[in-house]
Amino acid sequence: MQLQVDIDFNQLIQLAKKLPSRQWAKLKQEVEKKQATNNSASELETFLLSAPTFSKKQLDEIAKTRKAINEWRTR
Repeated sequence: MQLQVDIDFNQLIQLAKKLPSRQWAKLKQEVEKKQATNNSASELETFLLSAPTFSKKQLDEIAKTRKAINEWRTR
């Protein structure tokens, strides 16, 4: 069974402030962990997008080499 509750952001803040210190620390830790996960995905995306790419000439050379290897294997 699933329950969904719509609450205002300010209400959420008030509820969080009423948490006992132990639960507050646990909530804070979970929120920060989620943010760290999002950052690492963003860093990975940035790294991959800035990675070098093959030129048309290099791609043609790879295709030519693959064709030659395939012909050699089937002989």
